[in-house]
Amino acid sequence: MMEEATAPSVHELNQALQLFGIADYAVFAFMLLLCAAIGVYFGFFAGARSADDYLMGGRSMGVVPISMSLIASFISGITLLGTPTEIYLHGTQYTFIAIGVLLMAFVLAYAYLPVFHNLQLTSTYEYLERRFGKEARLIGSVLFVIGIITWIPIVIYVPALAFNQVTGVNVHVVTPLVCLVCIFYTCVGGLKAVVWTDVVQTVAMFGSMLLVIAKGTADVGGLGVVWSRNWESGRIESPSWDLDPTVRHTFWTMSVGGATFWLQTSGVNQNMMQRYLALPTRGRARASVCIFVLGALFLIFTCCYSGLLIYATYYDCDPLTTKLAAAKDQLLPLLVMRTLGQWPGLPGCFVAGVFSAALSSMSTAMNSMAAVVLEDFYKTFFAKKPLTDRQTNVLMKTVVVVTGVVCVSLVFVVEKLGSILQLSMSLGAMTNGPALGIFTMGLFLPWVNNKGMLAGSCAGLLVMGWIVLGAQAAIATGDMAFPTKPFSVQGCTYSFAAHAVNATLAPAHAYADASSDVFPLYRVSYLWYTLLGVVVSTAVALPVSFLTGANRPQDVDARLLSPVVRRFFRARSAPAAGPAPAANGYKSVELHIIPNSQSAEEKEKEAMLES
Repeated sequence: MMEEATAPSVHELNQALQLFGIADYAVFAFMLLLCAAIGVYFGFFAGARSADDYLMGGRSMGVVPISMSLIASFISGITLLGTPTEIYLHGTQYTFIAIGVLLMAFVLAYAYLPVFHNLQLTSTYEYLERRFGKEARLIGSVLFVIGIITWIPIVIYVPALAFNQVTGVNVHVVTPLVCLVCIFYTCVGGLKAVVWTDVVQTVAMFGSMLLVIAKGTADVGGLGVVWSRNWESGRIESPSWDLDPTVRHTFWTMSVGGATFWLQTSGVNQNMMQRYLALPTRGRARASVCIFVLGALFLIFTCCYSGLLIYATYYDCDPLTTKLAAAKDQLLPLLVMRTLGQWPGLPGCFVAGVFSAALSSMSTAMNSMAAVVLEDFYKTFFAKKPLTDRQTNVLMKTVVVVTGVVCVSLVFVVEKLGSILQLSMSLGAMTNGPALGIFTMGLFLPWVNNKGMLAGSCAGLLVMGWIVLGAQAAIATGDMAFPTKPFSVQGCTYSFAAHAVNATLAPAHAYADASSDVFPLYRVSYLWYTLLGVVVSTAVALPVSFLTGANRPQDVDARLLSPVVRRFFRARSAPAAGPAPAANGYKSVELHIIPNSQSAEEKEKEAMLES
């Protein structure tokens, strides 16, 4: 490190890195204006004529825009900024989440999606009413609302961190301004506006990330340098086959635990399923699953490589130790300003991409919240008071606005908590486990009755709330910590508080286990939370169902069971009352031969029209 007399301070260097210029602000503003313009078009020029148009796009959306919307909703700013930070701090074990995503897609396409699509639902929680009754639908909807209210603030906070790093503008100034745009286009444009803004935002996400890694890799000397520096630090890791559930990341937590987590968020969650149900046929829905998985995996690997690139760039001067980056999740924006800062407009493109990821997730969640409030709450409790088209429109748009305002307000809470990637998955899993458990009971366990479902879901929510909140409290107080990979500050060329750091930090295995005295269940890896919630819910639901008079499989409508188990009960199943849903998007019709009684003049007119 240079002598303090001549070296710039960390504050001076940080100020120098905040190079957001007029061109960058212009690019950022253009992205927001384009999103708003899409909302105006679908809201006022190609407006939704009914609630089905507003919430489901008339069930006539195309595969490509829906697939890109799914990618944008799945890959939020949490992934764009949180994943590189995870790789930088803890190594490449997280990349095996790709196995979990592939397993999730297979199970979704063949076990869950066929049932929901054939029933032609607007809300996935309508399924729970058909299977168990109104109580189940209400529980599923409440879990969804809790999940959204705890998730959106994290999604909003992430891009605000990036914006703060490159501009110095306070997080709580930029957050409400940008979210107003999102609330506006979601409110006026409905699902079609959400999907088409997602298309624009997905392009921005991919473009900005590829730009950063291409320029950053060239700056450090090429791919070989990136690999060698990370290899020497121990960040390049082979799969860990450890079966200990308290180990934060192993092959098993990434594949099995990760698959369960993403199955809930991408399989039965209203956010994602609403897009699949907007497609006209089940075949197209499955095609969108394939495209979605390919795009999601590509972006995940891109984010993981970005983490390796951050370390290769700062391998001898850790910006977290020197406080060049004020927060862990500002590492990627810091890299952006270092690599792209001298090119006007490019940092603005990156920040626009990060905000695009956040806005796509936020708009999807708010549109889905409108669907749940209308279908699962209002129509359940006020079925005898149907709304007019105008009243329905007002209700849905009010829900969007209120949800957006509440979530923006909760950003103040999120900034006090820990790593955004783990925080997002942990809080999501608190409700994900019980929610996935209810659907699992319905689709795969025909014996479970209403009483068993109620007991199981309540037990799952209580147990997971206790574990997740207890673990987060232990992390917040410092009682539970996670070892990181080694860092160095020996090559720093600027001054910083020397007492805050040793020249080279100890390797991960040399850290004392600060978590050994924490309650064992709190130490279970956060990626097991969803599966644990499913296990607790079903473990309680099955015995309660048998004690209170379990369902007979032949009394359960076969259409409400997953195709995986339906074949075992098909011969004994009796269809439920009401018309059978169309299969694969086609309807059966009856043909009749009608005698030809047209006059010669009518035949002549018809022939002229056909010609």
